[in-house]
Amino acid sequence: MEDKELEKLRRRKLLELKRFLEKKKAEKQVNAREYRKIDPQDVLKNYFIGRAWEVMKAARAQYPEAARYVEKALAKMIVDGRIREKITGEELYWLFYRLGLKVKLRTRIRILEDGKVKSIHEKIRETLPGSGNLSGFRR
Repeated sequence: MEDKELEKLRRRKLLELKRFLEKKKAEKQVNAREYRKIDPQDVLKNYFIGRAWEVMKAARAQYPEAARYVEKALAKMIVDGRIREKITGEELYWLFYRLGLKVKLRTRIRILEDGKVKSIHEKIRETLPGSGNLSGFRR
C-alpha cells in the first residue's frame, strides 16, 4: 500500500511541477509580447540623467544599428529589474566605449565671468586688438 501511495504522491508532484513550468513559460511569452510593445525611449526617459540623451543622440547619428541595439538592451534590463539606478551620460559613454564604439561628442568651452556665461568665441572676440582690451592674454 505504501508503494501505491508513494507513486500517487510522486505523480501529483510531477503534475504540479509540469503545471508550474507551463505557467512560467506562458508568463514568459506574455512578457515577451508586452516587451515588444514597449517603446525603449519611454523606459529610458525615466532612467537617463545628465548628458545621457546627448550621448545617445550622438551614438544614433554615428552608429545607428548599435545604438538601437543598446537602447533596446538597456530598456529590457530596466524592465526586467536588472538595472535599478539612473544612467548618466558618462556611464552611457563608457558603455559605448567598452563596446568599441568611440562616440564623438560636441565639445563646448564656456566661461563664467561677472555672473554671465560666455562662449570661448565671445571671450576671444572681446579681447582682440580692435577692442583695446588685451589684459586677459599674455604673449
